[in-house]
Amino acid sequence: MFNQNHLSNIAARREQISRIVVTAQQMRDIEGRIFAAGMPVAALMEKVAGLITHRILELYPRSQAPCVGILVGPGHNGGDALVVARELHFQGYQIAVCSPFSKLKDLTSQHAQYVKNLKIPVHESLEPLAECDLFIDGLFGFGLGRSLFSPVDQIVNQLNEWSQPVVSIDLPSGLHTDTGEVLGTAVQATQTFCLGLWKLGLLQDQALDYVGAAELIDFDIPLADIQAILETPKIQRITPESAIATLPLQRSPVTHKYKQGHLLLICGSRRYTGGAILTGLGARASGVGMLSIAVPESIKPLLSAQLPEALIVGCPETESGAIAQLQLPEKTDLSSFEAIACGPGLTVDAKPIVQEVLDSDRPLVLDADGLNILVQLDTIPSLQHRQAPTVLTPHAGEFKRLFPDTPDPTKDRITAVLAAAEQSSAVVLLKGARTAIAQADCVWINPESTPALARGGSGDVLTGLLGGLIAQATSKDLPLPEIVATAAWWHSQAGILAADERTEMGVDAFTLTQYLMFVVNRFSDFNS
Repeated sequence: MFNQNHLSNIAARREQISRIVVTAQQMRDIEGRIFAAGMPVAALMEKVAGLITHRILELYPRSQAPCVGILVGPGHNGGDALVVARELHFQGYQIAVCSPFSKLKDLTSQHAQYVKNLKIPVHESLEPLAECDLFIDGLFGFGLGRSLFSPVDQIVNQLNEWSQPVVSIDLPSGLHTDTGEVLGTAVQATQTFCLGLWKLGLLQDQALDYVGAAELIDFDIPLADIQAILETPKIQRITPESAIATLPLQRSPVTHKYKQGHLLLICGSRRYTGGAILTGLGARASGVGMLSIAVPESIKPLLSAQLPEALIVGCPETESGAIAQLQLPEKTDLSSFEAIACGPGLTVDAKPIVQEVLDSDRPLVLDADGLNILVQLDTIPSLQHRQAPTVLTPHAGEFKRLFPDTPDPTKDRITAVLAAAEQSSAVVLLKGARTAIAQADCVWINPESTPALARGGSGDVLTGLLGGLIAQATSKDLPLPEIVATAAWWHSQAGILAADERTEMGVDAFTLTQYLMFVVNRFSDFNS
């Protein structure tokens, strides 16, 4: 029993650690506590380097990469790299070191001297390492704040021109720890071993061309030291465990459709029928109990054919084919629904419709033309006075129009989405390769996605899925931001799964809807 409980506690800690994201200053403060408590820097370096070496042995066995080049910086990141060099040498690898710095920190200098005593060749330039099969980048760790300088920038550029795989320690040298900005130039890594806790820059879109496949090297930071600095983590990665835990999967044996949420979609136009269909298919996959879809009367038959289980509400339309006014069934109004999702395919001619749902007391998701109309109405400040939560789901272009006074989301999406959430009092989901969701001063980041989702209609599917989950969550008292985070994770995992089976080019939005339920089946063991 003791062993089982102990193993459960270890697994729970690792799951908690895997969610936490830190800035450079927070990581300095946490490490400062560890060292102040008596952990020798040298002992921690040995432990970290041992874990890195173990992963390299697994990923790049000596039979595949017999010669390894080690790039060494002046600080402790360089020290980590030198310990890895030593350990790989003892495992029979042929090692060569590139160390372009004349002055090293004391501990790093000691390791450099020992490497030389082991007769491992050390060079100031990269050229003598050209025949290496693998490179370990230990030039700079977290906290780099200035552009790479000569000759380091030339070494990095030369490394990037070669085709050998590169493993970066903590983060690719040349990336800003917090924003992911390229500081002049940066190593284009094949793998990044992030040390201890996830660094914020690795989860910024602009860093992704440099990070490669990222994984966390957990070196057992005590939770008490993390909590002393972060208290409640304000930036978190979405994990499969956290996403599945939030899904409303458990149902009473005696439940019925009206207890599983009723969602109203308001979408589509004569010009953009597909947007309404895809949004409806996304909502269907959410498992929502009842689905009503308000569309222009002329496209009602097309929706009925694709979604026979939904109640399709045909509405009067404008000359351009947009919804002119909502015409809900008798004895039904907007308060009859647990949630409303509005926007895909709507066109900006449906401006009165968006104003009507903004005035309602229902949780509301606005996407696509719903956001475009919101810009025209210039009502972002009024969202603070809505009687129910609002979720906005812009891509970067829509975000800039909605929130012109916030930081550029293409340069620092975390700061930008936090500012947008503060301005609007809404839950803001900023789409991207690393979708970020913010409410108040908290951010959730989706750490995985696929370029396969860069297809027209993918966002419509997300809107329907999200609306359906919110409708179910309303009756189950589940926290809204976490439901939004779960929807983003579920959507991206469906894209990843579909791309694995069909290639990235083969994942159209309709195909994406078919893979949504496979995701829940694949990860259902996390909920058992």
